Amino acid sequence: MSRRYSVMLVDDEEEVVKTIVRTIDWDALGFSMPVLAGNGLEALELAETTPPDVVMTDIQMPYMDGLTLSRRLKETWPNTKVIIFSGFDEFEYAKEAIRLQAEEYILKPVNSEELSRVFARIHEALEKEEDEQRNIKKLEHYYQDSLPLMQEGFYTSLIEGRGMVSEKEYERILSDLEISLDGPLYVVCVMHTSTTHVPEGMSPRLLALSVRRLAEERLREEWRVRFFSYLSNTVMIVEMDREEELTALVDSCDKFCRLAGSLTKAVVTIGVGAITKDPRDLSYSYSGARSAISYRVIYGTAKAISIQEIAPGELSFSRTDDEEQLKEVFKRVRLEDADQLREAVDAYMARTEEFSSVQEYQFFAMELVSEIYRFARNNKLDLAQVFQDSEDVYSLVVRLEKEDLRQWMCDTCLVMQAILAEQRLSNSQSFVSKAMDYVNENFADKELSVEKVCSHLGVSAAYFSTVFRKETGKPFTAFLTDVRMNRAVELLLGQNEKTYIIAEAVGYSDPNYFSYVFKKQFGVSPSKYRQGIRAG
Repeated sequence: MSRRYSVMLVDDEEEVVKTIVRTIDWDALGFSMPVLAGNGLEALELAETTPPDVVMTDIQMPYMDGLTLSRRLKETWPNTKVIIFSGFDEFEYAKEAIRLQAEEYILKPVNSEELSRVFARIHEALEKEEDEQRNIKKLEHYYQDSLPLMQEGFYTSLIEGRGMVSEKEYERILSDLEISLDGPLYVVCVMHTSTTHVPEGMSPRLLALSVRRLAEERLREEWRVRFFSYLSNTVMIVEMDREEELTALVDSCDKFCRLAGSLTKAVVTIGVGAITKDPRDLSYSYSGARSAISYRVIYGTAKAISIQEIAPGELSFSRTDDEEQLKEVFKRVRLEDADQLREAVDAYMARTEEFSSVQEYQFFAMELVSEIYRFARNNKLDLAQVFQDSEDVYSLVVRLEKEDLRQWMCDTCLVMQAILAEQRLSNSQSFVSKAMDYVNENFADKELSVEKVCSHLGVSAAYFSTVFRKETGKPFTAFLTDVRMNRAVELLLGQNEKTYIIAEAVGYSDPNYFSYVFKKQFGVSPSKYRQGIRAG
């Protein structure tokens, strides 16, 4: 069942909008009961809280006319449908309505049948737009078209070392991108096509593309391999079943280099990296393959060079098995769930059961302190607060039993979590406090707006609005109105000035609009409020 769309009717003639509300069967047309606004400014304030799907507005209104309202709505909510109705049959108005992409320009008096047809047509358009957004087949088609590019992006992230995510996250990415990396062993090969030995009439870029296509045709016949381009080279991720297959892979790559030279006249050198059991370690295999390519100055070009054969000393991996679990711990420190943090610490500390010597355990404890220190420093945390003023943390932890070390780590991480949470809260409160101070100092500025405050604070309007509403429970415009109205009350009761002077003093250039807002806020006009007459 389709949802009901929201409508806002904007006109300073109250009877006109009430008549429209009564004469249209909103429920049958698929719309909820309209929200009413008496002018453009009020409509914008209402829209800020709940953006409407359709706005029907008069042109001639006080404080802000309908065309200006339409323009402001379209700037902020481009998908809002606008209907303009007016008692003026003027070409310039109609032309401006067309420029603003209004759905209709209707003349008063409004005919209920005609208006029902207009809303029925708009409902159909809204449904069509939502159907297009929900069109799964179209999205799937778009996704499939984009898939090769996204897959290459993922392979790139692996060789750049950005693929070190948790096992669960890694499996989700593979599923989303429809990638099957079954291994169990993996090797990265880098295919370098010389740019200084290019056949006449062929550009280096096209020559490299020709070599890649040839490799895809020939090497895929023998190996499970993924091809993608990176830093002007063709990179291959090869899956193998046994380590002994590496020699055969090098031989295949070597034969291909000769084949490429024969068919395309290209000088191709392939660097073969080290074997890894985890695709998330492919950055090390890639690094080895790149190093192997650099050895062409010694061993020559147009051949395959295996780093495992020529420089086995370069094969050492710097990543330990527990890095992933430690990253998960620090990730949980940044969040605010203490229970999940404790679980991550327990999972990480479980590896201490594998240690076979006291020395190994002590090295682990000291390295753990170094990692926590590095995290705290990078996040600008007070180290004395983190380590609770301990003079020699290293000496402390190496003397702790396994359970005590686990508890120490848990307590330390919880302290860091609390500090970070306090910093976030303090930053947002300081941020909002500065904005409120600025408003209290500048409420008399007639041009005061969200944009002006954001410019003063050096932040985006989107971020500002989100934080301000979260901290104060109200949108910025409502806060500004409250400040101005409260100051207006003080002036009304404390001074014997005319209303238009008070309006000027609190930031309103139009005294009529000031009176309108005041009455809306307090239920009576400024003059009656001064006389002691209160609403209700």
